[in-house]
Amino acid sequence: MSGIRPGGAPRAPLIMRLARRNVRHDRLGFAACFAAVAAAVVLVGGNALLVASAAPHEELDGVTGLLILSAFVSAFVAVFVVAGMLGLHASRRRRTWGLLRSIGMTGRQLRALVLTEALALALAASVAGSVLAVPYAGIVAWFVREVGLAPTGVPVVITPVPFVLALAAGPAVMLVAALGAARRAARMRPLEVLRETHVEKRIMPWPRAAFGATALLLGLWLTSETSRMPYKDAEAAVFGTAMLLCAGVGALGPALLHGLARGLGAVLVRIDRVPGRLAGSALLAAPGRAWPMVAPVMLTMALACTFLFAVSTEDAFKGVSRHGPAAWVAPLMVGSAAVFTVLAVVNASAVAMADRRDGLLLLRQLGALPAQLVRTVCWESLLATGVGALLGTVIAVVSLLPLGKSMTGHAWFAWSPVQYAGLLATCVVGGLAGGLGATRKARRGPLVPVAMPR
Repeated sequence: MSGIRPGGAPRAPLIMRLARRNVRHDRLGFAACFAAVAAAVVLVGGNALLVASAAPHEELDGVTGLLILSAFVSAFVAVFVVAGMLGLHASRRRRTWGLLRSIGMTGRQLRALVLTEALALALAASVAGSVLAVPYAGIVAWFVREVGLAPTGVPVVITPVPFVLALAAGPAVMLVAALGAARRAARMRPLEVLRETHVEKRIMPWPRAAFGATALLLGLWLTSETSRMPYKDAEAAVFGTAMLLCAGVGALGPALLHGLARGLGAVLVRIDRVPGRLAGSALLAAPGRAWPMVAPVMLTMALACTFLFAVSTEDAFKGVSRHGPAAWVAPLMVGSAAVFTVLAVVNASAVAMADRRDGLLLLRQLGALPAQLVRTVCWESLLATGVGALLGTVIAVVSLLPLGKSMTGHAWFAWSPVQYAGLLATCVVGGLAGGLGATRKARRGPLVPVAMPR
């Protein structure tokens, strides 16, 4: 391979050529990462711009607190979703890295390639997200004025600090994830990946498991403390509890998905024997690949239900009914983050299911009918969505019960079946749309020889 010197320093023109080639040959994966980072920068930059614009105005003190809370939640969700998408993208690149190692690329050169791709993608996405943050802030400011939360409106003032935060956030998250991927790529032995099957032998590394267990234990401890707090303090603690539990479950996600998919997969086999078995086997074989489909659903259900039903619980305790501007407080806190995570559901489902195209083509060559493949893809998407909804619901319930106990001494909370069903239906539709869209050509296109995964 011209330009690769064993043991030598990486040549910049070679690294740039390889980076451009990789982008051309994996447009879906890079486009999904670009969209995730750009959307995260829009959320972070737009919310920071709103907070900076509203802070100097004393008459906006009430709405400023809501905007700060919304910005904090949005930043948490953005980092969570972007990290998951980048992890999925890195797992899809392992065979490419193995092939480069097998033809003579050194670990140092491979690290340079991974970091070059990540930095270029992060900078481009951050610039695009910063530009879009201004109209996003304008839309939110218009919404706040129209619903009456800020009758005078939030004047969107362009200041440099929010854009500095936005421009730093994208590359920072991207490079942190890329450094981990680069270390894994550099340690890879030549031909190691080419001998692997699609079955993941190691679900998660021990540092991730340790972090997940620690966050989960802290969340459960905070749950116990919340139930003994005055309800005013408990209202604030319940949101921290939900975020800690989301972080813990998110880190332990592949292992949890493997266990839940085994039980739910058995149910699918009874409902639809062959497609159900194929869908369950796909999740069991590669829970790390499937988890990014599950994580946004879990996050949407956990945070949206916690925020919405915490407000409902407080209203039920006080015996009040919100009308007019007050009714929009909870939607404002989680609205932007919920929209972002629903888009992430579509994005992650499309990328994760794209890896199934070769398998679906092989099934067609073996005689599977298009209708059977449609059911397989639908069951796999529904199984991933169901696991995410189940985990998110459990997190919300565990977070909300101590709030009710701090109010009345009994574990309870108020909730809306309509709101819950709406959130669940939105996640289901998003997952199905992403999965069916990404596999359409494999299910209905021409039969061609199955290509080796890149």
